[in-house]
Amino acid sequence: MKTLKIAIQKSGRLNEKSVEILKNCGLAFENYKSSLISTVTNFPLEILFLRDDDIPEYVQDGIADLGIVGENVIVETKAEVDYLQKLGFGKCTLKIAVQATSTIQNLEELNGKAVATSYPVILEKFLTEKGIKSDIRTISGSVEIGPGLGLSDAIFDIVSTGGTLKSNGLKPFADVMQSEAVLIGNKSIADNPEVAELLQRIRSVLSAKSNKYVVLNVSKDNLQKVVDLLPGVKSPTVVPLFEPNWVAVHSVIAEADFWDKINNLKAAGAEGILVMPIEKIIK
Repeated sequence: MKTLKIAIQKSGRLNEKSVEILKNCGLAFENYKSSLISTVTNFPLEILFLRDDDIPEYVQDGIADLGIVGENVIVETKAEVDYLQKLGFGKCTLKIAVQATSTIQNLEELNGKAVATSYPVILEKFLTEKGIKSDIRTISGSVEIGPGLGLSDAIFDIVSTGGTLKSNGLKPFADVMQSEAVLIGNKSIADNPEVAELLQRIRSVLSAKSNKYVVLNVSKDNLQKVVDLLPGVKSPTVVPLFEPNWVAVHSVIAEADFWDKINNLKAAGAEGILVMPIEKIIK
């Protein structure tokens, strides 16, 4: 049985969630902050802690079989890897921003202007598609200080909440790309059974996070109305209660429309609604 290698961010905004999802998959390992490698004791897997910019190329070159990294980094590095699963965390938008006092009103006005960024590949592709020629200035670190220093007329960077832009006197100008953490794989591991097992575990964890387990009581007179609102994983489970003409209904509700469903259930006659988190959903 081959020992797989998965690369995750050593430090930064994706590290904690990457470690969390792997541990939720039942993998036992230590998150060594001072080490580059951690061995999983109950699965044939080693975890490499790397700079996020290095992860796509490590996976592309086969140094790591798998990786967890932001979509923006994959696109920026032009790595040839397989996208295996979006992971639902590390969501952000790459935006062009200008000074709050800027007179720039539309994209065409970026023609001939200087734009500072740490993501020149993504930015150049976007501007080229729009027929715009800007002076792209590649810098690392805090690109948001570029306009204030006179280095650029605009910036292009990751924006999560917008707080950093505002604190530096900038305002979002144009959305370029949506990004989130993705599980990627080397193109040679498509049929690897250990990869398939790990992917199943990850998907079961993600499915559980996006759903809630619900138990409710309802009279048989209103049962059909309640069941019509609860598809469950396949269909709701209905259990008779000690009180005549009453049943308990067990089901699963998607997090996305949870409160709408709850309100509709109450209106249909549901009582004593109990909501619980789900650890795993194995399909």
